[in-house]
Amino acid sequence: MCGIAGCIHRAGAVGPEAAAAMIAAIAHRGPDGAGRHYGQTVDGAWQVALGHRRLAIIDPAGGAQPMADAAGRAVLAFNGEIYNFAELRHELEGLGHAFRTRSDTEVLLAAYLAWGADCVQRLRGMFAFALWDAVRDRLVLARDRFGKKPLYLWEDGAGGLAFGSEIKALLAHPRVPARLDRAALREFLVWRYVPGPQTLFAGIRKLPPGCWAMWSRGRLTEASYWAPPDAGERPVAEPPGDPVAAFTDLLEDCVRVRMVSDVPFGAFLSGGLDSSTVVALMSRHSALPVDTFSVGFAEARYSELRHARLVADRFRTRHHELIIRADDVIADLPALTAFRDAPVAEPADVPIYRLAREAAGSVKMVLTGEGSDEVLGGYPKHVAEPWVTLYQRAAPAWAHRHLVAPLAERLPFGAQRARTLAVCLGLADPRQRFPRWFGALAAAEVKDLLAVEAPEREPDPRPFRAAKAQSPLRRILTFDQSSWLPDNLLERGDRMTMAASIEARMPFMDDGLALFLARLPDRWRVSGFTTKRILRLAMADILPRAVLARPKVGFRVPVSEWFQDHLRGWVHDLLLGEGSATGSWYRRDRLGRLIDAHVASRRNHEKALWMLVTLELFQRQYRLE
Repeated sequence: MCGIAGCIHRAGAVGPEAAAAMIAAIAHRGPDGAGRHYGQTVDGAWQVALGHRRLAIIDPAGGAQPMADAAGRAVLAFNGEIYNFAELRHELEGLGHAFRTRSDTEVLLAAYLAWGADCVQRLRGMFAFALWDAVRDRLVLARDRFGKKPLYLWEDGAGGLAFGSEIKALLAHPRVPARLDRAALREFLVWRYVPGPQTLFAGIRKLPPGCWAMWSRGRLTEASYWAPPDAGERPVAEPPGDPVAAFTDLLEDCVRVRMVSDVPFGAFLSGGLDSSTVVALMSRHSALPVDTFSVGFAEARYSELRHARLVADRFRTRHHELIIRADDVIADLPALTAFRDAPVAEPADVPIYRLAREAAGSVKMVLTGEGSDEVLGGYPKHVAEPWVTLYQRAAPAWAHRHLVAPLAERLPFGAQRARTLAVCLGLADPRQRFPRWFGALAAAEVKDLLAVEAPEREPDPRPFRAAKAQSPLRRILTFDQSSWLPDNLLERGDRMTMAASIEARMPFMDDGLALFLARLPDRWRVSGFTTKRILRLAMADILPRAVLARPKVGFRVPVSEWFQDHLRGWVHDLLLGEGSATGSWYRRDRLGRLIDAHVASRRNHEKALWMLVTLELFQRQYRLE
């Protein structure tokens, strides 16, 4: 786990200090070492710089980067972990490769030399890498299938390129401007995050998950090498053998391979089904008690510590706990905005960062339950989506608009989920409905709120690529795996753990596991009102019954109450005070009514207020033009 950054420019256009500044900007991602490589094309027309910050997990003594092969044919800067590196190493040794280190970095370098850019097809892991091929005069960039590791790009319009693990690395480059993408502003307020490949910074974009890019002679090309299996895989009518046993064995292997480490590691434990499963399976493969880390809140009804303790006691872990309060949000948000290079889209960022900081005192790597809901179908929307078509046949558009929608608007403050359900059932276009399930504001509300122009942009088609012939469940899972996960949850997980200089690994985010699930009929994931059915069956005799029987809670933070009480004045001053950096972006009367409606418990605007508050802190940090 590390950070990478670099650039390519016409000879003499930018000095070596540019790459040094870029890699210095992400020092928190790799406190164990730093390195840079400078080269040029064969004709000397272009200069190349690769930089690396290292958090040493595998082969701490021998895995320094950037790493070159013995003949100097290629140089690699790599962020992440290759879980099947031992198997690949054995195969490459059979092809005649001799290895100098025990690192997965050298295995990745040798894999490229053996198989070229197609080596990404063989990798099992999380990764983003930049490789300079000195023989072919080209730079190869690649990102893992689910997008667990980030990679940002900026092109200068004249063939030059800058790239990095975080946007702050690109902003340290002397030529990269900090300008607001106004279309992204609108998308952020609707989606609660900026859907890839765009960012809030105009001209800075993400390399999409499951893609590689190649720079050669001033031209950058991109190609996709993987798509979520739910987008195209057809399920078998009756899977052979016992699907539950096969799933359990596969998931246990996903956990086992992610426990390979030369440094101490542990697990985040929320007390929910996903993280509890990970801890249970880790305990089977650890000779020592697993270190587990849990977070709770002073507001008892939001705290999951009781359930986390049940799991910690069952599997005899070394358990660590901490409590989060409203004041911690005020204290942490400015710093977390700087770490994320974006508004802190999820309130859960704060406890995850605090948890990572707590864990960093005793481990350098943790396993988490992230991604389970998006591959197994764990949200209420996964239960609701199959009913959308039936609802729209029974309730024509005019009936929904004039009868159902007005009734939904009158629902009480605490019925936010029911209101969201009513709204989404009436949206026929998946490009509107899928983001709306977890969104902040409707498109019409954003238009009414904004006082500045924010054009509407056609969304990237990749999250909506599942064929209409696929089931409703598979279509929305494709969206979740292509957008909600990489552009929000995985981005959050990467930034908040790397801010504390620790690595997070996610066993549920395994492409082999995703393929296995895509080949099963839908009922193994969602059956009636039962979500993640196959996981519940697999864990039935392993986890405490109280954990298995719990309804879906999510990592909820009591910001709704905080905005009405402890943080009420803070929110008002941030958004409506004279020092507001975003105040001119909104119609003041509309913004005031939105705040007042929440404070008076007339309408729950928790998500929207969080978006506006964190966007304000973001603009104070970056002052985008």
